[in-house]
Amino acid sequence: MTEITAAKPAAKAGGAFLTERVTWVQHWTDSLFSFRTTRDPSFRFESGQFVMVGLMTEQGRPLVRAYSIASPAWADHLEFYSIKVQDGPLTSRLQKIQVGDEVLIGKKPTGTLVLDGLRPGKRLYMLGTGTGLAPWLSLARDPDVYERFDEVIVTHTVREVADLNYREMLERGLAEDPDLGELVAPKLRYYPTVTREPFNTKGRITDLIASGKLFEDLGVPPLDPAVDRLMMCGGPSVLADLKQLALERSYEEGSIAKPGDFVLERAFVET
Repeated sequence: MTEITAAKPAAKAGGAFLTERVTWVQHWTDSLFSFRTTRDPSFRFESGQFVMVGLMTEQGRPLVRAYSIASPAWADHLEFYSIKVQDGPLTSRLQKIQVGDEVLIGKKPTGTLVLDGLRPGKRLYMLGTGTGLAPWLSLARDPDVYERFDEVIVTHTVREVADLNYREMLERGLAEDPDLGELVAPKLRYYPTVTREPFNTKGRITDLIASGKLFEDLGVPPLDPAVDRLMMCGGPSVLADLKQLALERSYEEGSIAKPGDFVLERAFVET
C-alpha cells in the first residue's frame, strides 16, 4: 500500500472525542475498505485494542461504533479496517470519506486482545475472520510480540479470495520491512483460508484446527496449552466455536487482571 503525505491536523474536539483528518483511503472490494487518520500526540493505546470511531450527524451528535485499531501503537497515524453496510447508519456514510475529511476518534481505547492478557508461551496464534484481522495488523507490527514469542501465526479466514486484504503485507511486506524485517522474518507465519471459492487452503479455521490440517500445513504440533497462546477475533458464531475448541483442550481464558492461555474479542456489529 502506498503511503501519502498526511493532511493538515484537524481541530481537536472536546469531551469524549478527538477530531482527526483522513489521510488515506483504500477500497479493497465493494464490501471492504480501510482508512487512516492523523493521530493526536496525546492519544495512547496498546496494540490490539479498539476505540470508538465515527462521524458527526447533521444534528451535531456523534455517531460512532467500536473499531479495532489496525495500526501499531508506535505509528504516527491511526488505521482502521471496515466492511461497508449500504443501509448502515454509520458505514453507509463512513465508506464515502475522502482524504481531508474529519473523523471522530474516542479518547479511551480498550479491549482484551493485548499481550498482557496472556501467560508467557512459545507460539502465538492470532485467529481472525473477516475484519477481525484488524487487531492482528496492529500486533503483527509490534516488536514486543516478537520479543515474547518464538513463532507468531496469523490466520485470516474469508469468504472469497478478494477479501484477503493485507495479504501482500503479511506474506512478504513485513519480512522485508527495513525496520521490522529482522524481527519479523524468522518468526511470522501467515495462514489465509477461503470458505466459498477454490483456494490452496479452503475451509473455516475451526474445521482446520479440529481436523489437524492447520498444524499439518504449518509443520507444527497440535495445540498445547503448555506452550501455545491464542488470540481470537471474528464473527460471533466462529468466535464461540473457537472458544469451545480452546476450552476442550484445557485452555484457560485470560485477562489483564489474570493472564491466561487465550483471549478473545467479540466481533463488533458493523453499522
